[in-house]
Amino acid sequence: MKRRFIYIGAMLMMALAPSCTSQVEVEEEISIKDAAVKGELLVKFSPEVAEILEANAVLTKAGIPAVDEILEIAGAYEFERVFPVDPRHEERTREAGLHLWYIVRFDAAKDIEEVGRKLGALGEVSGVEPNHTIKRAYNPEKRAIPFDIAATKASTAGVFNDPMLSYQWNMVNDGKLWNRGFSAGADAGVKDAWASCAGDPSVIVAVVDEGVFYDHPDLAANMWHNEGEVFASSEDNDGNGYAGDYYGYNFVKETGQISYSLAADTGHGSHVSGVIAAQNDNGIGIASIAGGNASLPGVKIMSCQIFSGNYVASILAEVKAVKYAADNGAVILQCSWGYTSSAANQYDWAPQYGTDDEWMTDCPIEKDALLYFIHTAGSPNGPIEGGIGVFAAGNESAAAAGYPGAYGEFISVIGTAPDYTPAVYTNYGKGSNICAPGGDQDYFYDHERNGELGTIGCILSTVPYHISESGYAYMEGSSMATPHVSAALALAISYASQKHRHLTADEYKQALLESATPIDDYMTGPKYYYKYVADLGQNQRKKMELDSFKGKMGAGQLNVAALLRKIDSAGVPMQFPNIMVGPGESITYDASRYFDANGSATATVSDTSIATASVNGTKVTFTGVKEGVTDATVSMGGATRKIKVTVKKSNSHNWL
Repeated sequence: MKRRFIYIGAMLMMALAPSCTSQVEVEEEISIKDAAVKGELLVKFSPEVAEILEANAVLTKAGIPAVDEILEIAGAYEFERVFPVDPRHEERTREAGLHLWYIVRFDAAKDIEEVGRKLGALGEVSGVEPNHTIKRAYNPEKRAIPFDIAATKASTAGVFNDPMLSYQWNMVNDGKLWNRGFSAGADAGVKDAWASCAGDPSVIVAVVDEGVFYDHPDLAANMWHNEGEVFASSEDNDGNGYAGDYYGYNFVKETGQISYSLAADTGHGSHVSGVIAAQNDNGIGIASIAGGNASLPGVKIMSCQIFSGNYVASILAEVKAVKYAADNGAVILQCSWGYTSSAANQYDWAPQYGTDDEWMTDCPIEKDALLYFIHTAGSPNGPIEGGIGVFAAGNESAAAAGYPGAYGEFISVIGTAPDYTPAVYTNYGKGSNICAPGGDQDYFYDHERNGELGTIGCILSTVPYHISESGYAYMEGSSMATPHVSAALALAISYASQKHRHLTADEYKQALLESATPIDDYMTGPKYYYKYVADLGQNQRKKMELDSFKGKMGAGQLNVAALLRKIDSAGVPMQFPNIMVGPGESITYDASRYFDANGSATATVSDTSIATASVNGTKVTFTGVKEGVTDATVSMGGATRKIKVTVKKSNSHNWL
């Protein structure tokens, strides 16, 4: 028997009103075939048979006798690559072995475990995984706590003019909000960081979640646009394998039409996006960590939708979303979901993976896709090389983070209350890395004030209008803590770009953890709260022994300002890249990204029979003439870079 469940969001309250823990649906252990899409298997073939697979114009058969015999018995009728071909990235896709993954669809009446066993026994097959369904471990009929915009007071938090900033203790916590026992500084540490950098539109964060409300007045300016596409069109204009992917892609319904307003949508994807990149200093709504300022837009949000209303998503949708994010420019993967902690209470939960080996063995395609993002996102010539996956630690009050976040190459985030203490729901300890504000309704609830004080113990952010008429609402959970860290890393990359510095993804992760504020001194004595307080009032008084959390809160609390200070001395100066271009093709680079100087750029090419260069302000365009290699120089503000220009015909293949 295997357990295969995924949580998304704050399972204890996650956007859910009126109560926290009462919203959780407990899943029971089931067999692998019960958790899988019937009649579907994800199969990874060995490299030796890749050419045979690709030689078949119509993949109704594998072209491998032993495999075809099994598939014929199973009644297979469709056989295709999991990851569609994107000519821009086919070479690295093949290097990572992702081209070897196929989805096989067969007679749904056949025993999926039996077919999987037979395929897995073949020498031509290196892995078989059911296309598991991904279940949200909360009741999607529950909603966030709406924010009453009519009661909004002018912001007193300073910095930006966003009127709701005064209610965002997670951004600026002076300890005085509602005089409710908040601790000054128990926030994301972002106020001082904003003076140095507020975001950069060249940095893209992929929100792998419910669809993002792309037209929200506080989000629209900072949404990623795939300029070659027409929103929700049936035409794949840029040839990346996804039609109409203007804001991202809906991997649940396989369309460019991002959805967020179905009756069962919770608004979760929009909420985490607001924490990351709601537009700052626009005189409306909230502020965000990396949402820019009045003169410069913030980081961009790419909506990679894997949940939609009551529709059940699958591991297939998830892994496609992850690879899509890497191939389309995202450098941060925002993932407020994961599997139940292995240390979760077995009475209430179905504990899952407890070691790296368990997760990698049971989830090979997920592992392959996530590591592809980690190793291929970014650029050796940009502010970040590699990508960073940020996950919620989980919400089972367990002493171990859930996977995939617990895997060492990712960042796993613990949720904290407005006084640095661990939120009553959060996972912590083994596999977790850092804390960030997640909210804590059961701890900061005042029944006599009709919940008003409880809501401000949660995180205020953007939601669709069917969730809250104002477009803003409170949520809580480690899934609310996670976007604070995603945004902090995006802001750090923005700052590095501003400073013309290049860092690896590992260097950013190191800086993130080294800059965290130690909070073990707050782990003393008891913490009292009222379980299910919104439903039951102050009738179930509970106690957490904070001493048991000492040394188990990761590196400490997120401190964005300290993180930016680390970036000042980290990495190396960015270098103008060597150029590769095809004959008759052109490629343009903005020299201002690589030179710490003002003014216009200049460029010269040694052999203009091979390539030419033209300049428009700071933008330098190289055009290939014929195949060959030549030297070139690019200058700006007195500094000069020597580079190579290689003109070569494309290596792209028309892979099936």
